Amino acid sequence: MLVNPIFNARPTPHPPPPPPPFLHSIRSRSLLPPFCAGFRRSGKLQFCSFTSVPSRNTKRYRVKALKKPNDSGATDEVTNRTQRIPQPFSVKIPVGDRHILVETGLIGRQASGAVTVTDGETIVYTSVCFADVPSEPSDFFPLSVNYQERFSAAGRTSGGYYKREGRAKDHEVLICRLIDRPLRTTMPKGCHHETQILSWVLSYDGLHSPDSLAVTAAGIAVALSEVPNSKAVAGVRIGLVNDKFLVNPTTREMEDSELDLIIAGTDSAILMIEGYCNFLPEEKLLQAVEVGQDAVRAICSEVEVLVRKCGKPKMIEAIKLPPSELYRHVEEIAGDELVKVLQIRDKIPRRKALSALEEKVLAILTEKGYVNKDEALTAAETTPDLLEDEEEDEEVVVDGEVDEGDVHIKPVSRKHFPLFFSEVDVKLVFKEVTSKFLRRRIVEGGKRSDGRSPSGIRVINSRCGLLPRVHGSSLFTRGETQALAVVTLGDRQMAQRLDNLVDVDESKRFYLQYSFPLSCVGEVGRIGAPSRREIGHGMLAERALEPILPSEEDFPYTIRVESTITESNGSSSMASVCGGCLALQDAGVPVKCSIAGVAMGMVLDTKEFGGDGAPLILSDITGSEDASGDMDFKVTGDENGITAFQMDIKVGGITLPIMKEALLQAKDGRKHIIGIISSICILNRLYIVQYQC
Repeated sequence: MLVNPIFNARPTPHPPPPPPPFLHSIRSRSLLPPFCAGFRRSGKLQFCSFTSVPSRNTKRYRVKALKKPNDSGATDEVTNRTQRIPQPFSVKIPVGDRHILVETGLIGRQASGAVTVTDGETIVYTSVCFADVPSEPSDFFPLSVNYQERFSAAGRTSGGYYKREGRAKDHEVLICRLIDRPLRTTMPKGCHHETQILSWVLSYDGLHSPDSLAVTAAGIAVALSEVPNSKAVAGVRIGLVNDKFLVNPTTREMEDSELDLIIAGTDSAILMIEGYCNFLPEEKLLQAVEVGQDAVRAICSEVEVLVRKCGKPKMIEAIKLPPSELYRHVEEIAGDELVKVLQIRDKIPRRKALSALEEKVLAILTEKGYVNKDEALTAAETTPDLLEDEEEDEEVVVDGEVDEGDVHIKPVSRKHFPLFFSEVDVKLVFKEVTSKFLRRRIVEGGKRSDGRSPSGIRVINSRCGLLPRVHGSSLFTRGETQALAVVTLGDRQMAQRLDNLVDVDESKRFYLQYSFPLSCVGEVGRIGAPSRREIGHGMLAERALEPILPSEEDFPYTIRVESTITESNGSSSMASVCGGCLALQDAGVPVKCSIAGVAMGMVLDTKEFGGDGAPLILSDITGSEDASGDMDFKVTGDENGITAFQMDIKVGGITLPIMKEALLQAKDGRKHIIGIISSICILNRLYIVQYQC
């Protein structure tokens, strides 16, 4: 019950009568307001205990103080407690031709870090929470990201029966990935505390997009929290209108833009880029990245000032790395055999050989007394929390990229008895040592596991029209990666309708759906809704193919492309682009030209393995090279320009010269693949309607 002390401001001439038996008193504590006598005497905020009793003839409440702060320090204790409450703080940061407002300390004060970022009348609220207790060690950082656009932000409600926001929409999943990918790079190895980032769009004005704001807000919230990440992260959007680059352009300006680029990074390096364009030359893309990097650097500098004023101390003690002696033991036991195993060209035999070698290392260390594998004792000491049943329909999704065909280390129950080396540490170290030997083989020998040179492309073959009852189909195979693409044509009613914050009916006449069943990597598991990775890869392939489609006036059909990965050893999204392009032509869609996609990798520090120190760029990377390398850079387009790109960095970041080298090498790879696709089109009597690209 709320009590207002103002009704006791006027003294009563007689003591109040005792309350009736049917009334009860409520004892509570409240701050003395400025007009109370206690405040006037001390000049400080004070707590008082009171009894509130309803009056017999009125609904007012009389407040009687029961205890006053004494002079023994009770008031000082209360004052110190109130001083520990975070105070609101705001700062304006220049971004492009305007400012964004960053506020903290007002909302979400119990979270590890919380901020609101405002651009125009668009407001994004983001919080981050860092678990107090570490989870079981694993080979990935336990980070989860959830982003939600509430219809109330634009003064709307959902159009369906269920008025409450439910599962994340596809574009919300894509923004979750934009937040996750750059932040995951800055997280240290050996930190196993679960970290959750929640982001909501609280207000949307229809002009200032919330996606790049959400990336910046998440970076600032993590920087203010105790999460021991390395540097502050920020993100911006870059547009190109009338040959002029715009930082965080409005939605109206983006309607005329030739480029849609999202870039995220720190004050010194680029961590992630993703975007789409209309056959933009590599030189123009590099200029756009440079403009974006300058904007990100300016934001990060202001964020560092904010962190020094309002940030929490980083929990460096949460980082628990495996013992250094374990690396030496693993290399001594497995070093010679690892060199031989990594020379196996086929993925499945190599994976099985690595698993057998890992078990051998674990058995030898156990035999020597370094590892205890007493499963009975482990099961007996499992904490009750691990035994609780979860809801059957609940699906736990881990954000970030999943290495195709790579063996992940699943969390196991923590052993509470003392061990010299834990079993999980042995597996983590074995994976790191395997990556080190793979990188050394590429740098020193100049050959990859399948025998290719760094710029080599895997063998390509393809078939078209293999499904007789569909409108168009193709089976594209590159090395051990294979995609089955199917095209279906329909009328306008088959278009995909979207429900978004803007109060207009939006539909898509072209959409691509990507699926990655576990059978493509020879594994078993639960089949459910499309994963975040599947949604992200599908959108990348969709936006890559969109520029080659005819206009709706020339081809008034809805186009659906399904890409099912039937085999995977890296670059499956790029196989979807190549297979989708062939399937469109098999369906008779008058595409403007053929395009192709290639995934680029990198070994950044070659000096460690006897190289000259210059980064080594790899073309058409496999799953193991993706897992062990420092970069995953996907580029699609034709010989003249780029249609889509996506880059993730697994180290501290890269610079523009490295990106330029990767783009030029990717261009050579695209030319090689397009030449093969053109030959396939001739063999299958597929013809391209030539437009000006």
